[in-house]
Parts: sequence; structure tokens; C-alpha cells
Amino acid sequence: MLRPLALIFSLISIAPGLFAMQLDPAHRLIISVRDQKLMLLDNGAKVATYPVSTSKFGLGDFLGRMTTPLGYLTVAQKIGDNAPAGAVFHNRRFTGEILAPNAPGRDPVITRIIWLRGLEAQNARAFYRCIYIHGTPEEKTIGRPASYGCIRMKSGDIAALYNQVPLGALVQIIPDRLPKAPKAPPVQSSNALTVQAEKAKEQQQLASTSASGSLTIEQMRMAGALAAERKKGQTRKTTPVLNKDAAIVQNNPRT
Repeated sequence: MLRPLALIFSLISIAPGLFAMQLDPAHRLIISVRDQKLMLLDNGAKVATYPVSTSKFGLGDFLGRMTTPLGYLTVAQKIGDNAPAGAVFHNRRFTGEILAPNAPGRDPVITRIIWLRGLEAQNARAFYRCIYIHGTPEEKTIGRPASYGCIRMKSGDIAALYNQVPLGALVQIIPDRLPKAPKAPPVQSSNALTVQAEKAKEQQQLASTSASGSLTIEQMRMAGALAAERKKGQTRKTTPVLNKDAAIVQNNPRT
């Protein structure tokens, strides 16, 4: 599996003019025809796996046969930035029409288009044949061969994949099962990163304050306000709460 990839990189280094786009081996897609699944890898670690649909006419790169090519390809173009889910494309242009999943009688290219270019002799016609990874309204067919040569995905899945795959990413279509790969570490949310940044900023401020040995007027005001708030909280906690009968006695001293 690694020898064809090494050969591709050697050809690029010898004749870079033949390749208009630089490959990005850190981002990689592996599509299994047998499993009808796509695996997204980041530096060799599995990020996600999605169900797909390859050609119902079999495998190959023959003109006019609507087959899915095998081998190494690359992401040549991405089309559909910010298009709504179900957006219909004709000749890679948004028509303005939007289809719901499994819309009866319709089978256009929808949502997003990832256009592939072949890197080997066995898939050299892929770009000319318009082999895409794209969304389909026929989501009920996902998981079995049902396409006309492209790799079909559900609208939600292709939109998610589109945002994670850069131009130049490697795509490998294999007839066998997906290989095993370690899981990628979870990506921290933006909120968690913000909290970490704020904590680091507070620590830096404390460190600079302790190093200088003096407080600014604003820092002293903030410290005084915090101390007052703590004192109020302690006063509320220590104030005894009278029960209902005791409150009645206090309000009616004659009883």
C-alpha cells in the first residue's frame, strides 16, 4: 500500500510542473468499496467514518461505463461553500433548488462537491470523468453500490467532511475493507480553549504582580470589591433563620 504512494511522491518531486496542486499527505481519505465506508485520517489517526455509496456498475476508469476508479487520487476542487443542505447543483453550479432527503423521483448532485483528480494510470481519467464525492438525496441507498461512478454521501456527512478536508488531500479508493487505524485525540471545543486562555492570562497577571511586589490602584479596587462580596456572603450564611412560630411570637409579643 505504501509503495504506490512513495512512487507518486517521487514523481511529484521529479516533475512538480505536472501537478498544479501540492499534495497534503497529512489529510487522507480511504474509501472501501467492500465496506461502502469512507474513513477520514489526520496524520494517520482516524477522525471519522462515514457510510458511502460507490458505483452500481463496478470498478474501473473506463470512459462511458460509469464505474468508480481505484487507487490514489487527490482533492482537486471543492464546490459548495456555505450552500444549504440539499442545494441542487447542475454543472457544478447551484440552481437555487433545495431537495429534502429521499425526495421522490430526483437524483441530482446536492449539498457539496469534492472533485477528485487521479494520480495513477488506473485513474488518470477521473477528473475528466467528473468523479466526485458529493451529496445525494437518495440517502436510503447509502451503504450499498448505487451511484453512477461517484462516491455518494448523506448531506449532513458530506457537509461535515467538506469542512475537514483541504485541497490536495490524498484519497485512496480500495476494493478491500478499511484498514485499522488509531483514533485521533478529541478536539477541544472553542469554549474550553477560551477558558484555558483566560486562566493562563490570570496566572500571568498574578506572576507579574508578585514579581513587582506592588498592586495597581485598579487591582486594589478589585481586591476590595471581592473581599466585600465574600463578607456579605459569610454574613448571609451566619444569620440565623427563625422558624414560623418564633416569627409569630416576635410580631405579636402579647401572645
